[in-house]
Amino acid sequence: MEMKTLLTLDADLSRRFRLDSSRTTLKKIAAFLAHSGDSWFWAAGLGLLWLFTQEDWHRNSALMLIGVVVLAFLVLAIKFTIRRQRPQGEWGAIYRNTDPHSFPSGHAARAFMLAVLALTLGPAWFGALVVIWAPLVSLARVSMGVHYLSDVAAGMVVGVLAGMVLVWISPVLIGLLPFIF
Repeated sequence: MEMKTLLTLDADLSRRFRLDSSRTTLKKIAAFLAHSGDSWFWAAGLGLLWLFTQEDWHRNSALMLIGVVVLAFLVLAIKFTIRRQRPQGEWGAIYRNTDPHSFPSGHAARAFMLAVLALTLGPAWFGALVVIWAPLVSLARVSMGVHYLSDVAAGMVVGVLAGMVLVWISPVLIGLLPFIF
């Protein structure tokens, strides 16, 4: 199958996931979920956890915050290399204006990286919540029309890999930067 055919199929399938304006309650829930993966939200929350907690939460929030920041740069580098335009639409003007590229989804990457970290670092209840939340954020991005299905699929893969790498190198980071952890 050639690339043009795959992109057309991706656009057609993604369009089927979009919520129209008649589904107001579902659209409000999807909008909330789509925004809940914003990097600034996670950076602020993790920064506050880091400032006001000790031991496990302090260390884990620092690792997650480092992951959010590094992953944002990685995803932007990929987006500006590939330069796939977002689907046409009106919702999500802030994303469309500040980041016109859609592949891969930074929200999906962030959500799945956080899921890997939450599962690995614990506590178990937190890991379970983030694992449930991550695919909902990803699907909400498609249903609100700011990403294609392939964008979130690629974001999921990037996020899982980033989470695994961060877990793998975390002992080195903790050893090199003990004042952060």
